[in-house]
Amino acid sequence: MDEEPQTLSSCFGDAEDKRGKVDSALDFGTATFQENVTAAITAYDQCLKIADQISLFSPNETLEDASSKNLPYFLLNFRRAELLQKSQQQDRKVLLRKAESGYGDFLKLLDQYDVLSRDDFRLLEQWREDPERFSTASTHDATQRRETKISRYKREKELKRKLEYLKQNPDALHNDEATLRQLYLLEIEFATHQTFQSLESIAQELQILKLAPPEQPSASTAQHGDGRQRSGDRSNGYSERLDPPISQLSASGNAGPILDRNGKPLRPFTILDNRQRLRDGVFRPDHNLPTMTIDEYLEEEKRRGGIIEGGGPQSGIRPEPNEDDMDKADEETMKARAWDEFKEDNPRGSGNTINRG
Repeated sequence: MDEEPQTLSSCFGDAEDKRGKVDSALDFGTATFQENVTAAITAYDQCLKIADQISLFSPNETLEDASSKNLPYFLLNFRRAELLQKSQQQDRKVLLRKAESGYGDFLKLLDQYDVLSRDDFRLLEQWREDPERFSTASTHDATQRRETKISRYKREKELKRKLEYLKQNPDALHNDEATLRQLYLLEIEFATHQTFQSLESIAQELQILKLAPPEQPSASTAQHGDGRQRSGDRSNGYSERLDPPISQLSASGNAGPILDRNGKPLRPFTILDNRQRLRDGVFRPDHNLPTMTIDEYLEEEKRRGGIIEGGGPQSGIRPEPNEDDMDKADEETMKARAWDEFKEDNPRGSGNTINRG
């Protein structure tokens, strides 16, 4: 029973040393860096396996029941998720999903031990409701979002300052359990702060990856495809040749030469003026030439009804009446008589019943 915690302690120390190599590295794109990341992830996986075997965390315990030496093990899932974000060994979406799951397990453990503050618990509920659109600040009110970002930055800066102050004298920490416990709790609080920022970053990156175009085929696949196209995929009759192959010409009866030795045509053919057509295309203008004159265009528009005639000064000139057209004269007389009767029945101002002068 006494060897299992020590085994976990040694495994955790080894994992922390490997994580230190990753954090101190300067070249993030090298193969050595990725090997160190993979080794650190494997070490933390082993730590999580041992912690699960010995039932290190119990749902019946609270934070006060947890000993100070076991508090660093609260960060196992957090450290592993951080390393997964730095890894490039697998598909990016798969790594982000694994990191998101690790952060979720870390927050679940803190919620189980009542470590989360009221604001952190509120953020946890928001993330559980909609992980894909999670944000630590409001996405609707720009002022509130700015204030939230500033307050979280100040809180992060304060936590860093406290951690640096407590780590200045490591020898004194081993002799003062209360200060050591305070240091571990500050590390957990700082990790919680970083977790919500990482979950927001993961949600944004996953949204970008959804909109990204599909990956291009590798060089070997592209070369193989080009060779297949050059040789012609004869299984389905596909070919990029513009002229039909000899087999099709033979099947249609157009095989063989066009002329015999004496110059006599053997089959019908068409003479194309390709040379003259190409010569004309070289010296032609680079814009489209008109196909009709302006008068022809206006006639076409008039035929289609696109030109409205009438209006202008000519529209005010009334034509001279035809004295011989008695029907037209009677129509005009009846129209004038009706207008006179209307004016007699409706004197000027009779409709003004409200604002009478």
